[in-house]
Amino acid sequence: MKKVAILNINQFLRQSSLKGFYANTLEDHLVTSHKDIALPHSHDFYLAILFTHGSGIHEVDFTTYDIKPGSLFYLNPGQTHHWELSDDVKGYVFFHTQGFYDLQYTQANINRFPFFYSMHNSPCLYLVNDELTYIISLFRQIHEENLKEEPLKRQKMLSLINLVYIESTRIYLDENPVDDINKNGYYLKFRQLEQLIEENYKTEKAPSAYADMIHVSPKHLNRITQTVAGKTATDVILERVFLEAKKELVLQQKNFNEVAYLLGYEDYAYFSRIFKKKTGETPSAFLNRYRKE
Repeated sequence: MKKVAILNINQFLRQSSLKGFYANTLEDHLVTSHKDIALPHSHDFYLAILFTHGSGIHEVDFTTYDIKPGSLFYLNPGQTHHWELSDDVKGYVFFHTQGFYDLQYTQANINRFPFFYSMHNSPCLYLVNDELTYIISLFRQIHEENLKEEPLKRQKMLSLINLVYIESTRIYLDENPVDDINKNGYYLKFRQLEQLIEENYKTEKAPSAYADMIHVSPKHLNRITQTVAGKTATDVILERVFLEAKKELVLQQKNFNEVAYLLGYEDYAYFSRIFKKKTGETPSAFLNRYRKE
């Protein structure tokens, strides 16, 4: 199996005169920019993919989603993905750096959109009818604008991208209401927890330690994670740990003992037992699904 690095946006920018931004039709992207990329990989940019034709599967952070017309995916930097696509697949793709977006909208940032603000939120929307027609028109305009060299190109592109994100957020919130969570502050605490886990998950796995960090009781921390993500605090922590384990096994090809030690487990047998309990398979069984002969 070939070792795969995190892809940098500069590898794709032949298609755009805008620094930190890329747009294309999906079919051309697959031929010109994605033809040599196989197996799970990740990126250092925000990614939006709209499928208008075809079928297949799209695996994001090792969770599989069906692809059909109207499938819209959003990926954060660092998320791992790969897909298996039918020959008739069509659609649009664009991606950009955080700076490309955030420098324009100084009073807000890209992470405020629900499909970007938490790894526990679904990366996929299935669009139908008028909502699909409207989103397709926005993606088409982004692609067409990217091919031009007109005055205020960057400003128009950012306006179109923002419309995509706003409309997608409305659709997302219709399907996944979060108003009550935001009103009682659980979302803010959960976001704080995720940031602390990201900084400490290799060395700290105790929910009580994270409860202390955000100044709540362990019981209240569990109430927050159950309300926001439908999971215990322990599950939230260990999901991040074992997502990293999967990435290290598949992307970096570290051996099992190295991965266990990297993630703070000196006893590989214990690590393997916990891995199987949380993921449903042993590390070796998981890795075998991604091996190429």
